[in-house]
Amino acid sequence: MNNSTNALTPTKLYCDIFGHNYEMSKQVTYHVKEYTCKCCKKQMTTDGNGRLTELTPKFKEINSILSRIYANKMNRMRSRAFQTTAA
Repeated sequence: MNNSTNALTPTKLYCDIFGHNYEMSKQVTYHVKEYTCKCCKKQMTTDGNGRLTELTPKFKEINSILSRIYANKMNRMRSRAFQTTAA
C-alpha cells in the first residue's frame, strides 16, 4: 500500500542527502524561535533546553501563549520606562 506522505520528492531527497536549510520564520521571544526549511518546508522550534524540535500542534500552542506573555511583559516594561523618564 502506497502512502503519499512518504513519497520521495526532489526537495525531500535534497534534504535527506545534504540536510535541511533552516531559516528563522518567527521570533517568539528573545531565545525561542521558529524555523522553516527553505526546501521541504519542515517546521522546527527550540525546546526548553534550546535544542531544535519538530513544531507539533502542542509546541505551536505553547509558542503562541509564550509570545503573548512576552509581548505583554515588553509593553509593561516600555510603559514603566516611559513613566520614569516623563517624571
